[in-house]
Amino acid sequence: MARIVMKFGGTSVANIERIRAVSAFVRREIDAGHGVAVVVSAMAGETNRLIGLCADAGPPAPTLDARYIEHDTVVAAGEQISSGLLALVMQNLGYRARSWQGWQIPLKTSINHGEARISEISDSAIGEAMDGGEIAIVSGFQGIAPTGRISTLGRGGSDTSAVALAAAIGAARCDIYTDVDGVYTTDPRLSKQARRIAKISYEEMLEMASVGAKVLQTRSVEIAMAYKTPIRVLSSFDPPDAPGPGTTICDEDDIVEQNIVTAVTPDFNEASVTVLAVPDEPGRAARIFTRLAEAAINIDMIVQSASREHGFANISFTTKEDYLERALEVLNSDKEAIGFSSLQSDRNVTKVSVIGLGMKTHAGVAGTMFQTLADKGINIQNISTSEIKISVLINSDAAEYAVRALHDAYGLGSPAKPADENA
Repeated sequence: MARIVMKFGGTSVANIERIRAVSAFVRREIDAGHGVAVVVSAMAGETNRLIGLCADAGPPAPTLDARYIEHDTVVAAGEQISSGLLALVMQNLGYRARSWQGWQIPLKTSINHGEARISEISDSAIGEAMDGGEIAIVSGFQGIAPTGRISTLGRGGSDTSAVALAAAIGAARCDIYTDVDGVYTTDPRLSKQARRIAKISYEEMLEMASVGAKVLQTRSVEIAMAYKTPIRVLSSFDPPDAPGPGTTICDEDDIVEQNIVTAVTPDFNEASVTVLAVPDEPGRAARIFTRLAEAAINIDMIVQSASREHGFANISFTTKEDYLERALEVLNSDKEAIGFSSLQSDRNVTKVSVIGLGMKTHAGVAGTMFQTLADKGINIQNISTSEIKISVLINSDAAEYAVRALHDAYGLGSPAKPADENA
């Protein structure tokens, strides 16, 4: 009997009607003889409602840590409700099912409330229950901190819970059910030519998640890649007796033929900061990025250019738009030590990335990208690269146009041949 993990997101469990629909997918796997664990998110909109209640309950506690301990207690309730309701539905259908909270497994985490990382998962109790024919319905997004208090894993944490649990119990696969039927070559809302990808490597999916693709959370892909746990992305809105093929995320060696470019991914949640007239000497850049790191502000693209003033440089970087105000506050508070003259920021920017394993072995991908944008009159502000990704920062007003142009330039909208779909 194979163990599998099924994960259902907020739209999939948005109400009792949707939870009953989810039960049909679970029944299909149980009736096929699998041992099943189901990880659920909070009902759509519930986490935001609970966060709002926390904000209304102010004033905040004297210390940030104390505030987030109670914050986690409140926001973790959404997943507990979903798991309990699905367990009740399955029981009423005649199946053995029970809900599991993070502390009952236990799923142990770091002490960083609100953004905890998983440190250990015990598979003994939940694995024994599954092997005995019981459906384990797990509250995603939550665990237990070293202090014994409830902790949460941050936005998208239910994906992380599901994949980590699948790795811990040695599951044959982890099926992520959402409101889309797979991973696409670009956002279908931006291009009618977007095409579902049959198979994609962990590396490509990790790059896509890191640059704005919303299908999977980055940490979940990291765990799947580390433990070689296959993931399938499926739609919970397909008929349960005839589910679509979805997208399989797997090891590079399991893909028959590697595409040169697999996807074009935009990230609209970007902002840029330029630190003007920094003394061009050792230690100044280190000071900037150390201070940002201490404030838990993630940085992406970094460019240093000559300033108009001799002996000075301008340093530009990008961060998530949500972090922009905090980044400006941190740098301004350390202005004298860094020695810069002023800061410039821009929210009207978008990062557009092309991603593909074939970049490792094929030349000309960058040239095609830059020439396509030039032909469309789109100016590039920043560039960053990895072995299988090229990202550019452009004005947001041109972003959708750029995505469609690049999608066409790499032939991603063409009807897929069997090898392209890795059938």
